[in-house]
Amino acid sequence: MTNEEITKGILINYSARISKQRPFIVAFDGLSGAGKTTLVHRIDRELRNNGCKVVIIHIDDHIVERNKRYDTGYEEWYEYYYLQWDVNLLSTDLFRKLHNNKNNLILPFYNHSEDTLTLKKISIPNDSIILIEGIFLLRKEWRSFYDYTIFLDCPRDVRYERVLKRDSYIGDYQERLNKYKRRYWPGEGYYLEGDNPIGLADLVIDSIE
Repeated sequence: MTNEEITKGILINYSARISKQRPFIVAFDGLSGAGKTTLVHRIDRELRNNGCKVVIIHIDDHIVERNKRYDTGYEEWYEYYYLQWDVNLLSTDLFRKLHNNKNNLILPFYNHSEDTLTLKKISIPNDSIILIEGIFLLRKEWRSFYDYTIFLDCPRDVRYERVLKRDSYIGDYQERLNKYKRRYWPGEGYYLEGDNPIGLADLVIDSIE
């Protein structure tokens, strides 16, 4: 599916939206290495070329401090799925406020180098299209907030190769592989089985680029 076709689908749903007094919220979900960030920036350009106001939100910007998601006594996959984000806070301060047409959001942004959170303001135009990008977006606590949902379905071997090359911050290749085996891939498997994001998404895109 081309970027133009994806954009056309978003615009059709945006034009037909029931709630015209608040932003239109689009979720771009997918497992690690599926290409979510790349696609979102391409769709952002397409939408802007069509005269739309667009705001991008990366859910990974809003993870919690390290001591709340590591060495908690839980298994690592559990920490990743359940503790990586403050799910309730984002439900209240992000998703509900978008639905209540709040023009200014105050959200915690995570600083990786300092392991700290800083509150920052995001301005949201009423008639904008919000592109929210990240993993686990179709979890039960958040899925009802979206107006349109897209899941990037990428072959496992492609995703694995991408993340193991990409995530050098974890350590050498073997350290990356071990961490993904312990933490990320089991958490993703839990999400696929328990939340069925592929079955719930409005649009599933085969992503192999």
